[in-house]
Amino acid sequence: MDGSAGDFQKFGVLRSVERVWAIAAVRGDVDKLTTVHQQIADAFQPGDGVVYLGDIIGFGDNVTATIDEVLRFRCAVMALPPLRFADDFVVLRGRQEEMWRKLLQLQFAPNPGEVIDWMSERGVDPTLRAYGGSLDQLRQAAREGPVALARWSQNIKQQIASYPGHSAFYACLRRAAHNGDHSLLFVNCGLDPDRPVTSQSDSFWWDARGFQRITAPIGGFHRVVRGSDPERGGWHEGPATLTVDGGCGLGGALHAACLTATGEIADVVTA
Repeated sequence: MDGSAGDFQKFGVLRSVERVWAIAAVRGDVDKLTTVHQQIADAFQPGDGVVYLGDIIGFGDNVTATIDEVLRFRCAVMALPPLRFADDFVVLRGRQEEMWRKLLQLQFAPNPGEVIDWMSERGVDPTLRAYGGSLDQLRQAAREGPVALARWSQNIKQQIASYPGHSAFYACLRRAAHNGDHSLLFVNCGLDPDRPVTSQSDSFWWDARGFQRITAPIGGFHRVVRGSDPERGGWHEGPATLTVDGGCGLGGALHAACLTATGEIADVVTA
């Protein structure tokens, strides 16, 4: 995996793990996440790590409770022996979290009204409501201009900060993650196989077709694992890829796969 030291700061590195539990897109379904967490806890072994493959929020109506459940489970996992690195528990920034980040910077957009419409069609509304906002308020601020949008954004950030740990949760999201020997790469949705991994950003969220073009190991990684499929194709195993999205938050199941360092599936849990 080529890149500078600065590149790696954007990536989670599960440096000390032997197996990785990869949790698919949750999309605000806290009940299914709680069930999967319990199943993982029952099967958890020393040397295991955890990576959430993004889209923790969006679509479902229990956004804040879902984040609280991730934070609770992190505390439980990090308390288990042996001593762990912080990045043995990683949360990726998914399409939903990336939209949310951009929404809070909407005052800089040249066409905020169009951006709002585009995001509202892709599931951002429940997250907006969770922190005391609404599409009507946001559209009104967009009509009034950048100053009103900046004021609206600051109010939402204050609401986020009122939930313990939520501001830090959003601040610590990673673009992608890999294990210590660079044999497994974890992404949210997409990847451009023609570009170095460390030079990519938007591709992780929007280049689903690029991910589908991966037919052999790339960049030294035996397997690339993603948690969100916008085409809702379900669980799929390719020669060098794995999609674990079961459609959670959209009426489907939540999957979590436990992978060995060589990319073999050691266990699967589902809610």
